[in-house]
Amino acid sequence: MDVCHASRRRHLITGTLAIAAATLVVSLAACGGGTRSDAARPAPAVAGAPVEIAVIVNGGRVTPATERVDVARGSTVRITVATDIADEVHVHGYDVRKELPARGAATLEFVADQAGLFEVETHRSGVVICQLVVR
Repeated sequence: MDVCHASRRRHLITGTLAIAAATLVVSLAACGGGTRSDAARPAPAVAGAPVEIAVIVNGGRVTPATERVDVARGSTVRITVATDIADEVHVHGYDVRKELPARGAATLEFVADQAGLFEVETHRSGVVICQLVVR
């Protein structure tokens, strides 16, 4: 790979991660005050209102640690994951999947139409992103 191509690739990757980080910052800012764990956990959704979750997975660690996220049944869920390695994000129970490029980000979206507790994880590395509690 020539130096120019490598430089363009590095800028593209950096830009993608910057967009994912900016989305994460805006999402957290919208949550208002509270402790770190409160800010990382979106407020319970009103049925039909979208629930947005944005995380960064780096070295097998999830930032911010979202743990459980309450979702009203019938809501649209958008999960954006930026990662340092190629993987796949998977929502168990809904069987929704999206490939994650190395040093890139991907967003998956679905309607939470089933009640229950559903784990979201990176499929190959097994990192738990969060658990969705659909009521």
